[in-house]
Amino acid sequence: MRSSIWNGAQAAVRLAKGAVLREAMFDVADPAVWIALDEAVRHSVQSSADGTWLPSWQTPTDARLALALCHRDGRIRERALGKVAGRPELLPLVVIRCADWAEPVRDRARTRWAEAVTVETAVALAPLALRIGVRYRGDFAVGLIDGVLRSADREALLPLLTHADRTVRRFAHRLAVEEGSLSPAELARSAARDDDTVVQGLCAEAALAAVTEGDADDDVLEPLLAARNPRARSAGVTALRRAGRGERAVGFLGDRAAVVRACARYVVRQSGGDPLAWYRRRCAEAGDAALSAGVVSGLAECGDRSDAEVLWALTAYPDPVVRARAVGGLRALDVLDVRRLRALLDDPAPGVVREATLALVPSARMLDDGWLLERLAAERARETRVSAFRLLNAYGGLVRLRAAVALVGDPDDRLRHWARQSVLRWRPTAEVPPGSAEVGELLDRAGLFDASALHRLKWEAGLKA
Repeated sequence: MRSSIWNGAQAAVRLAKGAVLREAMFDVADPAVWIALDEAVRHSVQSSADGTWLPSWQTPTDARLALALCHRDGRIRERALGKVAGRPELLPLVVIRCADWAEPVRDRARTRWAEAVTVETAVALAPLALRIGVRYRGDFAVGLIDGVLRSADREALLPLLTHADRTVRRFAHRLAVEEGSLSPAELARSAARDDDTVVQGLCAEAALAAVTEGDADDDVLEPLLAARNPRARSAGVTALRRAGRGERAVGFLGDRAAVVRACARYVVRQSGGDPLAWYRRRCAEAGDAALSAGVVSGLAECGDRSDAEVLWALTAYPDPVVRARAVGGLRALDVLDVRRLRALLDDPAPGVVREATLALVPSARMLDDGWLLERLAAERARETRVSAFRLLNAYGGLVRLRAAVALVGDPDDRLRHWARQSVLRWRPTAEVPPGSAEVGELLDRAGLFDASALHRLKWEAGLKA
């Protein structure tokens, strides 16, 4: 975005120096460059201080007309619009003027745009019109483009369906769905391929509307079921029930995405299956067999506390992702065993340490603060140090201050910043002994307060000035 603004400003300077429009514009296909050009000319002192940027109205060049179309004086913009007929290179600025604040300028621009819009110009300027469309009175240009493209051949939409701008893709796919321009199979492929969740949902829903009860089209279902994005996969899994293929949903009970697992459980239940029994069997019989992390998460999502021992056993599983999901599952089931969770803070996998820390934060005061302080040592793994400080910070009181002051000069940037913020926000609580000499010593050692703030904090801690 910043490069587009810079390009627009540079284009304004080049045009003022007499450059040809095509040569002055860095990227005529980038809507942001045209918008930046308009802003740059509008806010230029030269554009109103003298007439050096104005065209010769008898024989105006495209470059000078471009500057006039962006001029801060509405009368000049309106007059320039009377000269744009037959100049397709200036149409982007005509689209911008369709949302102009001055009514005479706006009306003339809309007339010019209505005269010039074709399928080709609609496709080329749709990205710019959609940008302008969010402005007050900015919907006119988009409305004309919408009307033209609805009556165009489906091939005209193809460049917009794969455009880099997701707003353009959303507009094009919505148009294609409403007009029936794409087949269900094409919509399914779009849902599977696009990285925008709005496009995914729009296309998946439209594609699945074609799946009839008890029947299925593999050209529709298979792209959805094989999609990388969870939204498309979940839509495909849900459609398995209507298609009479509920048994296939079992294969998605261990999917990596929670939304897909939830849809799979629904379909399996509707088909007479028992997802919980399947999860329990897979986790209990894992042994040396490969066990996916999604299966462990699935057990926690629909299990109960009776499944805790199975999850505890999986905290020793060779795969660190499975171990982390097992700890996360215990936290989700609200199963707390401080002794067993504390041992997981020394796990070599950062993900396991993070999950164990999250589970222990509410019970931080049940941990030995001396044991945690030892884990702040510089030779410890970073994840261990972060975990220890997070728990000590949650501990509160004097323990929190000790830990934070210990790290105010730490070489790790993020830990040091976190520790300093903790010191600056520290306040004595009920469990801090009033008049504690250690508090005064720690505050002095931190070196983060000016004299006034330090005096006030010591006074709050019951220390004499």
